[in-house]
Amino acid sequence: MEPSPTLAPRTVDALLAAMTLEEKVGSLLVARVVTGADGSLWEGADEESPFGFVPTTELIRERHVTHLTLMNPAPVEELAAWSARIRRTAAAARLGVPVSLAADPLHGRTRNAQVAQSGGGFTTLPEPIGLAATRDPDLVRRTAKMIGTELRAAGLHIALHPMADLATEPRWARVAGTFGEDPALAAEMVAAYVAGLQEAGIAATAKHFPGGGPQARGEDAHFERGAHTVYPGGRFEDHLAPFTAALRSGVVRVMPGYAAPLGLDYDEVGFAFERRIVTGLLRERLGFDGVVVTDFNIVHGMRLPRLGLSFPVRAWGMLHADPVERVARLLDAGVDQFGGEDDPAPLLTAVERGLVTVGRLDESVRRVLREKDRLGLLRPAPGVEDVEPEPVRERIATPAHRELARTVQRASLVALQGAPVLLSHDVRVYAEGVDPGILARFASPVDAPEDADLAILRLAAPYEPREGMLEQGFHDGSLEFSSEEVSRIAAIAATIPTVIDVFLERPAVLTPLAALPVSLIGSFGVDDDVLLEAVSGAAPVTGRLPFDLPRSMAAVEASREDVPFDTADPLFRFGDGLVWS
Repeated sequence: MEPSPTLAPRTVDALLAAMTLEEKVGSLLVARVVTGADGSLWEGADEESPFGFVPTTELIRERHVTHLTLMNPAPVEELAAWSARIRRTAAAARLGVPVSLAADPLHGRTRNAQVAQSGGGFTTLPEPIGLAATRDPDLVRRTAKMIGTELRAAGLHIALHPMADLATEPRWARVAGTFGEDPALAAEMVAAYVAGLQEAGIAATAKHFPGGGPQARGEDAHFERGAHTVYPGGRFEDHLAPFTAALRSGVVRVMPGYAAPLGLDYDEVGFAFERRIVTGLLRERLGFDGVVVTDFNIVHGMRLPRLGLSFPVRAWGMLHADPVERVARLLDAGVDQFGGEDDPAPLLTAVERGLVTVGRLDESVRRVLREKDRLGLLRPAPGVEDVEPEPVRERIATPAHRELARTVQRASLVALQGAPVLLSHDVRVYAEGVDPGILARFASPVDAPEDADLAILRLAAPYEPREGMLEQGFHDGSLEFSSEEVSRIAAIAATIPTVIDVFLERPAVLTPLAALPVSLIGSFGVDDDVLLEAVSGAAPVTGRLPFDLPRSMAAVEASREDVPFDTADPLFRFGDGLVWS
C-alpha cells in the first residue's frame, strides 16, 4: 500500500475562509459510496450501478463532498486500501480537505444492509442488546474501544452508532440495536459505549434523537406506515435519558430520527425538521454543540436502477415540500449535515433564493471542520494518518480482540430455565442451527431426534415476513411462534431432553416453549462453540435480560409504546437470568 500524503497543518478558521460556496455546501453532504474491486474507487457511470451511486472521484473533486458513508461490507484489507485511495484523492483536490469515512455497525451479526453490515473480517460480537445483557459497563467500554480501534485501522473515522433508543415497543424491528428497555441501564451502557469508541479516535453518533423506540404499533420509521412515534403514557423524558448520558460522555455527533411525533407539543414532522427539537431541546436545553446529521434520504429518495427498486423519501410530515424547502427547514431547525445526500443543487438553490444565508452555512461547516481537526485529520499526529501503518490484519481480529469478543459473548448469554447438560462424545446429539463440525468437538452428532440422547435447537425469534426487498430486512410483526412450530418442538422435547436457544433480536413470546420440559436460553448473537460451552457447564452463564419477555401478543398489543415494562404479567422480567456454573 502506498503511503498517504502528508497534510500541511491547517486551522479550521483558515480552511473556512478559503472555501468557496460550492465547497462549503459539499462539506455538508454525506454521500453513499461502495468500494470497487480489490479496494479500488468505484467510478462506474450511474446507470451501471446497482445502487445508483455517483462515481467516487466525482463526489470528491467535482461535488466537493468530504464525508462518505460505506454501503458494502468489503474485506478489511480491501477496505484499508480503499480508504488510502480516498485520502490520496482528497489530498489532490483544491484545498485538500480530508474525507471523513463513516459506516453503520460492522461487528455484529445482522444482515440488514440498511442498518448494519457483518462480515469482512472484523471481530464478531453480539448485537448491542447483548452488551446490555452483560450488565458490565467497563466491559462495554473496552468492547467499544476495540471496535473503534478496528474501524480506525481500516481507515474509518465515524461510527453511525450507538442507538440510544429505548426498546419499549416489543414489536419494533430495531430492538437488537438498542441497549434495552430500562432508561437507567440503557443510559449507563450508551455512555460506556460512546466513551470507548471515542477513546479509540472514532466519532460516535448517538441516534435516533430524541428516541426512536416508541414507534406506533411497532412499525419502523423507514417506511411510511411507521412514520410516527406516539406517547400514550406521557414518557417522552424517559426516552431522552440515554441521549443525555451520551452527551455527558462527550458524544460528538447526534442523528435525529425519521419519525414525526404524535401527541406532543411539536409539529408533526420528522424530528430533524423541528427547530424546537434540534435547537431548542438538543442544542439549548442539553447543551450540544457537535454535529447534527440527518438520517438518510429525508431530502431525496434513492433509486436502485438495476434492481428495479427505489428508497422512498423519508421526509415524514414534509412530503409536500420540495428538496429546496426541505434543506432550508433542516438548516433552520439546527441540522448540520444531510445523510445519504450527494446532490448540492438544493442547498445551492436555497442560498440563491435567500432561504439560507452563507453565515448559517458557516456555522455548520465550522462544526464539521472542527470535528475533522479533533479526529487528527487536519493536522495528523505521527502514527495516525501520515505514516505507513502496519498491515491491517495485524490490527483487526487480533487474538486479544477475539478473546475479548468471546468474553462478551459468554457474558451476554441468559439462562431462563433448566440447567446445563452433560456433553461428551458418548452423548448422541441432534442439533438444529449448529455447525456439525463444531458440535463434533463436544458430542456425537446424529441426523434425527429418534437416534439422539439429547436435542439442541437454536431458533430465531419469530417475525412476520414482509413483501418487498427493502422491507424483508426488518423483522417486525408478531412475536409468537406458530402453532405448527411449537408442536414440532414439543414432539422432540417429549422424546429426549432438549435445550432451546432463542436468538432474542426481539422480545419473543416464549410462553409455549417455557411450558415444555426443556432448558431455555436467550442469546443475542454468539458462536456455536460459546453456546455449547455454556450448555455443557464448561463456561458460566451470568447474563440478565435487558427487557421483559411478554407472555402473549395480546399483552403486547394492549401495552403503550412509550412506557417501559408495560406488558401485563410478563413471562420473564427485565433482570431475570439464572446463574449456570
